[in-house]
Amino acid sequence: MDYDRSHSDRGPGGVERRRRVVHADSWATALTRIAPNEIEIRGYPLDELMGRLTFSEAVYLLLRGELPTFAIGKLFGAVLVSSIDHGVTPPSTLAARNVATSRAPLRDSVAAGVLGFGALHGGDIEPCMRFLQEGLALRRAGASYEDAARQMLERCQNCVPNPPGFGHRIHTRDPRAGRLMQLAHELELDGEHCHLLRVLERVIGSAPGRAEHPVPLNIDGAIAAVCGDLGFDPEIANGLFIIARVPGLLAHAAEERAREKAMRSIDPNVHHYDGPGRRRLPDTRK
Repeated sequence: MDYDRSHSDRGPGGVERRRRVVHADSWATALTRIAPNEIEIRGYPLDELMGRLTFSEAVYLLLRGELPTFAIGKLFGAVLVSSIDHGVTPPSTLAARNVATSRAPLRDSVAAGVLGFGALHGGDIEPCMRFLQEGLALRRAGASYEDAARQMLERCQNCVPNPPGFGHRIHTRDPRAGRLMQLAHELELDGEHCHLLRVLERVIGSAPGRAEHPVPLNIDGAIAAVCGDLGFDPEIANGLFIIARVPGLLAHAAEERAREKAMRSIDPNVHHYDGPGRRRLPDTRK
């Protein structure tokens, strides 16, 4: 990397900072600037961010280019927390544990888990965002939210197994989705995507037979609506799930190596939980 010592500016504390020579054939990045003894993320010195920004706020800064407001930072942090883990049964978790039981390095186990994400696991956020965008296009063309929702569902009659963002193999009421939507409302960050999703939820729930066979709003749908209202592009959305789930994959792989015998056959249907009983957060965390 070339630097021009004859042209400099001043960094924090008046320290001279060398400017990088820009060659005619060089390409550009607006994310991170690296120079001797200096690291800047979107213009902010990384060492100044440390201890002042949460990890989720730093992720938001890197992806969006600006610091989040307090409300946005809190909501975006909740998006990441909501997907941090979902037990031993998801395909990605089983992939991580199956690699870990071979005593492969933890990085290999986590990588296997990430590769376990697919259209029906970890890949539904982007389609749901696009689904909502189609409905909002109907809304902007003059349809009411209710009419737009019904048209969306008519067009999605062949969606298998459910419309994007709805249904769950375990939950009849996804507690994560409800909390995320509640938080968006409390922070006054629920916009047209969240509004449309709420209408879709109501229309789906009012269909005949839904009381006996519920199709609940799931966390992918809630994340899609929140991310849409925060201005994220759909292509980024599934990447957020990967960021959120990696700690869970690492924890499962580490537990597999620490507690179970090597090269075992893992059956998720016969596991049991032996961790702490239900706990409540202290008042300082509420």
